[in-house]
Formats: sequence, C-alpha cells, structure tokens
Amino acid sequence: MAKFGEGDKRWIVSDRPDGTNVHNWHWAETDCLDYSRNLLSSLLSNLAVLSGEGNLYITLTKVDRVDGEAYVNVRKGKIIPGYELSLTLSWEGEARDETTGEVILRVEGLVEVPYLSDENAGEDPEIRVSVKDEGPIGRRLREAFLAKGKGLLWEKIRFYVENMAKGGPCREELEAKKVAPKEEKKAEEKAVGAKVEKEKAVTKKSEERKGFKTIKLTERFSCRAVDMFEILMDENRWKGFTQSNARISREVGGEFSIFDGSVTGTNVELQPGKLIVQKWRFGSWPDGIFSTVKLTFDEPEPGVTVIKLVQTDVPEEDRYGNETVVENTERGWRDLIFHKIRAIFGFGL
Repeated sequence: MAKFGEGDKRWIVSDRPDGTNVHNWHWAETDCLDYSRNLLSSLLSNLAVLSGEGNLYITLTKVDRVDGEAYVNVRKGKIIPGYELSLTLSWEGEARDETTGEVILRVEGLVEVPYLSDENAGEDPEIRVSVKDEGPIGRRLREAFLAKGKGLLWEKIRFYVENMAKGGPCREELEAKKVAPKEEKKAEEKAVGAKVEKEKAVTKKSEERKGFKTIKLTERFSCRAVDMFEILMDENRWKGFTQSNARISREVGGEFSIFDGSVTGTNVELQPGKLIVQKWRFGSWPDGIFSTVKLTFDEPEPGVTVIKLVQTDVPEEDRYGNETVVENTERGWRDLIFHKIRAIFGFGL
C-alpha cells in the first residue's frame, strides 16, 4: 500500500490557481487519520462487554492510541480507501460476590489490534487481550473478554471499514455531487411544495401559542433507522460526536441531560427505530418552560433514513430577554447534532 502523500504524481491532483479539480479527473487524496481516530474513539469508548453474566462486569473504557496512516483517494466518483492502523485500548473488569454483590477483584487491562489494513478489509483483524492481574480471577476476566468482547470489537471495526469504503469524511461531498444533476428536475416540485408548506405555515401560525414557535426539520441519512435511534439514545455515542458530557435514560419517564447539562428533559414515548418524543428545555429558558420534541424515523428504502423533527412550544425569548432562542435551537439541531452525526459516523447523503 502506498503511503499517504506518496502516490504516483501523474494521478495526484496538482493545485490549480483556483483550487478546482475539474470533473474530479485527477486523484484527490484526503488524509483521514484524525477522522479515523474520532470515529474509532466514538465507537469503542465506554463500551459494555459484560454486565453481570457470571457476576462479571467488563467495560472497554477508552481508545488510548490510533497510530499509522489513513486516507481516501477519489477520482471521477471512484473511492479507494487506504489505511494501516494499530489500536491500543484500555479495559476494566470486576468480579463480584454472587450473594452480596460486593466487588471481589477489580482489574485493568489492554486490548491491542496490531494491524488493521485496507488490504485485509474482508477479514477480522487479530485482537490481543492482556490483564495486569494474572491471578485466577484476573485470568477468568481476560478469558471472558476474549469470549464476549472480540465479536463486539470486530463488529465496531467492521463499521469503520464500511465507512472508509464509502468515502469516510469525503462521503457527504461525493453524495452531494451525485444529487446535483437531479436538482433541476425537482425545482418545479419544490416550488409547488413550498407553496403548500407556506399555506400550512399560515394555518399553523394561528394555532401556535403566543410567545412560542415551532421548529421543523427534515434530514436524510445513509443508514438504517435503528442505527440513528441508537445514536440519539446512547449517551456514550452522544459524548463521542458532541465532545461533551451526556446522561440519557432509555426508559419512558426517564431523564436525560446533554451538552454538559445545558439541555435537560424526560422521555415521553420511545419506539426503537421509529419514534422519540421528549420534553426538552435549555437551562436558560424561563423556569417551568418545556418544549416537546418529536423525532419520527422513516426508512423509505434499505439503508436510507429520513428523520422528521417537530419541536413545539419553543419560547421566543430566554430568561435574559435574548430573542434568538428559536434560531439558536434550530441551528443547534442542524449543525451540532445532525451534521456532526454525518461527519463522525459517515452517514451523509
């Protein structure tokens, strides 16, 4: 495999004065090492391996190192990923007393993936697991990790491999270029649709509470609906793609706190892969004010998910008199949640 930046110079795109790669004729090479680190860290941090089976508790805690190189070459819509990576991860395990539930032994260990390469994309990579305590219980925890954790780790790595095969961080740009020729054909339909939506908006406006607004967004993703549901309801993935603290209950009536506690609320209705309804508020909103967030998931074709967001009763002002609440809330959904999910998980369309 050629190293990043060392491809055949006849095929690597040369800089034009205007920076344009005309018709994508030349190879355009994108460094994906940071993208790989972010995606793998999001997939493999705070990942439960065992949660009480045999009175053992094992968690893959964090990704310590991702070394090597990763890139994507693109020419005339053809994607050729390249990567040679080694991973080092930390894990923790506990053995508890069957009767009292007290911790008998707590251990730490390492997981190593010495060679993850595009040349072996169809094969599961070698996984090495070590434990600092080599006593009987420590060895038992290590063997439990090998039995249960290797398959889970391979599943997450396959997700990364599939995302690189689809273009990694370049995917959204590539999909946008595929869609562009269709836009003119849809212009008339959009114009008609806009007129209908405008009429609906006029009707809806009369129904809205005074001093409150409704936010509506429709977003498309290249993934299964259940994948998007899991990302939005999994606090570890939230921590990964927002780089902020999150605590999310997966129970109806349970509470959630995201963006370091800036947004809080409760779950009203949950239907995996279909529906999320929540009471939802910013800490800066007036006391006692909650909006209602409704996220519906539709999968019009396998691997394509459409999410419709309707957020009602969003106050026009916060407690300090700022009148940008609706604008900031809508921008937050679009830029800090939906676009981040596309970038980190490669779900762009």
